[in-house]
Amino acid sequence: MKRGAPDLKAQAKRAALNALKRARRTADKAGIELSDWEGEFLGSVEDRLKTYGRAFGDPEKGAAGQALSMLQAVKLKEITAKAKGDKKPMKRKAFGRRSGPSEGSE
Repeated sequence: MKRGAPDLKAQAKRAALNALKRARRTADKAGIELSDWEGEFLGSVEDRLKTYGRAFGDPEKGAAGQALSMLQAVKLKEITAKAKGDKKPMKRKAFGRRSGPSEGSE
């Protein structure tokens, strides 16, 4: 018996919900406290996924078959990295002079 084509939207929805649950569960197991914003983000994205099947409304923010927008996926990866303890602090460089020859100093 042949199977029908897989429902890509449902697959993306399940994958996103599993990723959200995994991020929250990893943070709980590691004892890492998520900020209020991060907890609210995970909860609201989960609610929108369950209600609408995707967490964003503007089609320009993500691909048609995806459940999360590009920025939501990036934030979810950052939260997951924080929960795993892989988060590296941002390195900021001060604005300064370049070490090469300066303009007009000939």
